[in-house]
Amino acid sequence: MELNDLPQMDPRALKATSVKAEDEHASSAEPQALKITAASSNPKMFTLPWHKPLATWPEDLLDNLPRGISRHVVRFVHVGDEVYAMKEITRQVAEREYEILRRLQKLELPTVTPIAVVTGRHDRNGEPLEAILVTRHLKFSLPYRALFARNLQPDTAERLIDALAVLLVRLHLAGFYWGDVSLSNVLFLRDADAFSAFLVDAETGDLQVQLTDGQREYDIDLARTNIIGELMDLASGRLLPSDVDEIEVGNRLVDRYHSLWSTLTDTDKFGPDEMWKIEQRVNKLNDLGFDVDELEMKTAEDGKRVLVRPRVVDAGYASRKLLRLTGLDVQENQARRLLNDLDAYRASTWREGEELEIVATDWMREVYEPTVRMIPREYRSQIEPAQFFHEVLDHRWFLAEKAGHDVPMGEAVESYIQSVLPNYKLDDKAVNELNAEADSGVVDDEANYEKPIDDDDYNPDDDPDAAVWSH
Repeated sequence: MELNDLPQMDPRALKATSVKAEDEHASSAEPQALKITAASSNPKMFTLPWHKPLATWPEDLLDNLPRGISRHVVRFVHVGDEVYAMKEITRQVAEREYEILRRLQKLELPTVTPIAVVTGRHDRNGEPLEAILVTRHLKFSLPYRALFARNLQPDTAERLIDALAVLLVRLHLAGFYWGDVSLSNVLFLRDADAFSAFLVDAETGDLQVQLTDGQREYDIDLARTNIIGELMDLASGRLLPSDVDEIEVGNRLVDRYHSLWSTLTDTDKFGPDEMWKIEQRVNKLNDLGFDVDELEMKTAEDGKRVLVRPRVVDAGYASRKLLRLTGLDVQENQARRLLNDLDAYRASTWREGEELEIVATDWMREVYEPTVRMIPREYRSQIEPAQFFHEVLDHRWFLAEKAGHDVPMGEAVESYIQSVLPNYKLDDKAVNELNAEADSGVVDDEANYEKPIDDDDYNPDDDPDAAVWSH
């Protein structure tokens, strides 16, 4: 094989960041002055109290959003108009995770967005503090435990697993070895009747040119083990429906992963008179949400069969189409539902022969925008507009079926807001309970402080835990 024929790392990933993390066991000196390497130009980043342990930051900077279980101190922080997730970890790990997340972002994979890595932190007495990795809070997303704290459908566990399987396949196709697959390391967004999963913790990950089958299988096996344990933990806390079989759900991930991987990567064999099956294969991939960039076709050795293998680019077939037509940037299943409603609007207004772009503009003005403007203010941070629209359509269908006739959209929206939307709200008590449980897994002792400590009262020489921050 020629050198040029060998798989190459995507140049987008190679040029993703100037941060090059060193080995976590390296003993290079810590920076003596504060250093912020940022992918954002938000000037308020420099005004934050970097000289304080993250667990002691003042409450007026924090946003009380549900956090997932983590081994490290994590807080959501207001920085101007943005909300950032801050994670306090060692410099080497922070730099490495920032670098990996930047690479994955450049490859347009579903991860949280890296904002900055902050090193060279010291308190007022000059004692070193751990570095902080900064990512943008994924709006409308929730950790899996917060989802189960709400009134959800009985098949929620299965739908989360399906989303995780899609995420794992996409990451593996790009050459990303995760090394710690679990529900805890993922954030979930509602995506019509399904969920979309986003990688949130890449500490153990590694981006390679191409993964071996052994690396993929190790990730899958570890995922199965971790998921079964996490679901058993939910069951012990009475958050999991009693009829859910944790082992069966763990096995579902393995089955869903292998099925999807096979569909995306297998080589099909067609006879010379079966070439129509190529279009069928492409349509199936599109239905799964994946775009096909190239089709590799060659004749089999016997000369009687044609071998066809697609080169899959990425998910987002429907969402890219909707973005082009309307400017709406939504999840894949949401995009499918909105496109279906756009088609229904086009048919109902007798405009099948008109340019779809023009019809889409009218649909946005007459149907979509008036509906999502009705979201009550107190819920605008709880549910995405596209998800609201999808659920209102479902609710309208149920109302019409019950009434035996069509129901006006405005009436369906009002009914949905009164009877369904309240299920989305997590009160402060529930959030505080979830966050207390999340903090119970933190190994950094400073997370156990009950209240912020004023700089004038704090002396690291009197604190036996201060040494934690220097490692």
